[in-house]
Amino acid sequence: MATVSEHPEKAAAYIADRSRSRWHDGALWFVRSKRDRMAHSLPEWERLRSTASQIKAHTIANLPEILQQFEANAKARGVHVHWAADAQEHNEIVLEIVRKQNATRVVKSKSMLTEECHLNPHLEANGIEVIDTDLGERIVQMRGERPSHIVLPAIHIKKEEVGETFAKYLGTEPGASDPQYLTEAARQHLRSKFLEAEVGITGVNFAIAETGGFVVCTNEGNADLGASLPRVHIACMGIEKLIPRLVDLSVFVRLLARSATGQPITTYTSHFHGPRPGCELHIVLVDNGRSRIRDSDEFRSALGCIRCGACMNTCPVFRRSGGHSYDAVVPGPIGSVLSPAADTKQHRSLPYACSLCGSCTDVCPVKIPLHHQLLTWRQQIASQGLLPVSKTAAMRAGSMLFQHPRIYALAGALGRRALRWLPKSWIYNRANPWGLDRDLPEPPVESFRSWWQTNRQGTSVDEGMKSKGAKNGK
Repeated sequence: MATVSEHPEKAAAYIADRSRSRWHDGALWFVRSKRDRMAHSLPEWERLRSTASQIKAHTIANLPEILQQFEANAKARGVHVHWAADAQEHNEIVLEIVRKQNATRVVKSKSMLTEECHLNPHLEANGIEVIDTDLGERIVQMRGERPSHIVLPAIHIKKEEVGETFAKYLGTEPGASDPQYLTEAARQHLRSKFLEAEVGITGVNFAIAETGGFVVCTNEGNADLGASLPRVHIACMGIEKLIPRLVDLSVFVRLLARSATGQPITTYTSHFHGPRPGCELHIVLVDNGRSRIRDSDEFRSALGCIRCGACMNTCPVFRRSGGHSYDAVVPGPIGSVLSPAADTKQHRSLPYACSLCGSCTDVCPVKIPLHHQLLTWRQQIASQGLLPVSKTAAMRAGSMLFQHPRIYALAGALGRRALRWLPKSWIYNRANPWGLDRDLPEPPVESFRSWWQTNRQGTSVDEGMKSKGAKNGK
């Protein structure tokens, strides 16, 4: 049984390393700033977002018909199409394809779906070597970690730590931290793995129902090598990755790289339309809970996500607390919507890892109302009785306070005095986890209630505000 993951505890451990937290914050804000410059360079940016949102809404609404169209056109091109209801079925299908080839060596490009299905451990448990070929993913694979970001999987690791990892696993010079030297070492290591591989696995960014083809976007070209050198190519995709027409592709290609990394386009945008002569191409279409999200009026639009990571780069909570604090395959705002849909109890704390500032909604290229959906999750989690007692007790206490003006006034008076006179260690300690990383403002000498009675006694609030406005010449 999965253990309940609490974001605040994991975030606290990450934030304790203040230097790393600040560096992580700055690195992601740099990417967010690049995204803004790219978005502002296109006068039609908002029109592209609206069009993408409409295409995705149409696709999700007509998903069964569009999936059947894609399957028919893909099969007509000689592609083997497989259907997987869940992660286990997906993993069994991939393993069966690999075994039919008598293969023991697999290279895999970045695919969040295979992370979601835990494909690597499944194949490794059956004697298959799986090498992640995206540089960031290879680094975290060597370290035994999961990606902390869906586009920048090793964004939490400094170059000195990469040097230590490569020295241990690739035999590079101890203490080396030069990015060019380390990248060249990784290139030589991965090149040999590409040449040895018998099967290549990729993800899918977009699949086109009209043509039966699909597109994989990378910046390193690793997916192209992984799909071209081995005789067998397996493409794993969630059923929400479809778009209806080829003409729709240009809308998403223009949005994806600009939103993800602030580039005009990914370095490699590779199209696959059937197997090479004498080779095999398999596509595994995976549901794994997506149909359940599609049935939900509140969260259906989350299936429009194109996995650009823009919501993570802008989220103040994600930037400061790091991706691993979410303990989910997809972290950040979109992960905080999708993960509770898969297991509400396990991920009950994620919708609260949010300030509701709305910045994620503002940058989403397909206009998913993320902060509204996170608020809806909070309501549903509370109604299911999944909130911890500490939170529900505080909410009840707050409710009682706001319903009784005399108690509210007394609590305010006691609080102002306590904040002024009590030793700081009495207020900011482990009994007050909220205060471990925050300082309250200087308490006022008198309350607003007291000020009002002194300066506006005998007048209503409306009259007082009008009087104040008149004095200000308004």
